[in-house]
Amino acid sequence: MRDLNSKIYNMAYRYTRRFELAEELTQDIFLKVFQNLNSYRPESGPLRNWVMRVGRNLIIDRYRATRHEKNVAGSEELEQVDFHVETGTRNPFESVYLREKAEFLMSGLQSLTTELREAVTLRDIEGLAYLEIAQLLEIPEGTVKSRINRGRIELAKALHRRRPSEEAYT
Repeated sequence: MRDLNSKIYNMAYRYTRRFELAEELTQDIFLKVFQNLNSYRPESGPLRNWVMRVGRNLIIDRYRATRHEKNVAGSEELEQVDFHVETGTRNPFESVYLREKAEFLMSGLQSLTTELREAVTLRDIEGLAYLEIAQLLEIPEGTVKSRINRGRIELAKALHRRRPSEEAYT
């Protein structure tokens, strides 16, 4: 269950970009799952996928309700973004580098459409299989593969445009 909790939290963070809000959403999601557990049907797929779908829907609902609000960053946003990287044994320079790398990736992901960002994130960051993503998003597996391919191409273009020029370091 810890793995599922991390996946839900990471998904919430990617939508909100605020640690405390992601924690709150994660709790709300598991409460909603508990309250609606009787609506789960095993024939519709694994419980894990159903929980992820419930979480995704709640996160999207919350995102749509609050997207007009300006996202104000505080000091808590300076924390290390969790992309499954342990920081306990890293030196300060490596930690800063990893944080900047994660922020660079997040800025590129934010430039993608919701559909492409979601597909790339679920596959490349969360590590879900194509079939799991198809079940979670309730779309055909071919569409998942197409979105991931298009998303990776668009992400590469966005990151290339955002890359600092070499002259800045000389």
